[in-house]
Amino acid sequence: MSEYILLKRLCKVHAPSGNESAMKDFLLTYVEENKNRWKVAPQIIHGEEFQDCLILTFGNPRTAIFAHMDSIGYTVRYEDQLVPIGGPHAETGTKLVGSDSLGPIECELHLTDDKQVKYKFGRAIDTGTDLTYKCNFRETKEYITTCYLDNRLGIYSALKVAETLTDGIIVFSCWEEHGGGSMPYLLKYIYENWKIKNTLISDITWVTDGVHPGNGVVISLRDRNIPRRAYINKIIGLAQESTIPFQLEVEANGSSDGREIQTSPYPIDWCFIGAPEDNVHSPDETVNKKDIKNMIELYSYLMEKL
Repeated sequence: MSEYILLKRLCKVHAPSGNESAMKDFLLTYVEENKNRWKVAPQIIHGEEFQDCLILTFGNPRTAIFAHMDSIGYTVRYEDQLVPIGGPHAETGTKLVGSDSLGPIECELHLTDDKQVKYKFGRAIDTGTDLTYKCNFRETKEYITTCYLDNRLGIYSALKVAETLTDGIIVFSCWEEHGGGSMPYLLKYIYENWKIKNTLISDITWVTDGVHPGNGVVISLRDRNIPRRAYINKIIGLAQESTIPFQLEVEANGSSDGREIQTSPYPIDWCFIGAPEDNVHSPDETVNKKDIKNMIELYSYLMEKL
């Protein structure tokens, strides 16, 4: 049996931005079923004041991991029109799934000649219905290909780190793919309760001309935002000390939950660390298994040392 059964289950959960409740419920069930097998059973924090977000606290935390639960997708507008959630890569024939008042939906995306995004289905779909890619999880000796490795792989890595974590916080956030919004109250809570100043963003980045699959987890020096260099240098020093394979990334575009940390009123540092993927925001996102392994190992090491 594949060791990635949990990742496959995560990728099948319907949780586009703004509709993350199914992922929260999945995570609550998973944590309750597995926490007593972990090195430290976490305190589980959720409720109306956290909307659909979830916080796990372990021991005496010094560092927090943030992993966003939401995915890209589409919202049904009027007639057969679709409005993007986040930045999905649209191709005619892509299978989309969801449900409305009349039941389950499996339809096809259609890109018109004038670049309008529409759906093809045997009936009208209720206005406001959100649709996501149909999951087709494929695994080879070296790679995993599926929709929503961004950011179900970030969640998966955090849950694997949780198995041996003694001191730390894991935060599962919402809305990241469509502009954010949950981070301000999450940051307020962890700073006011634990004075957390170190954070790591467990998310997925891109394969580029300078970042290659199979060469290790990526530590981002910057994207559209620039984190504090003294903190990044500390992360790089610990990564070198660990001997776990890693790559460095410099990008001008892209963003993450780190943006909201940087613009918050709290003196909290952040660093984006994640596996690189091909075919970004498509049904065929692809990540090398070595990079997944390195991601989990580096997070575990940093949570112990920071």
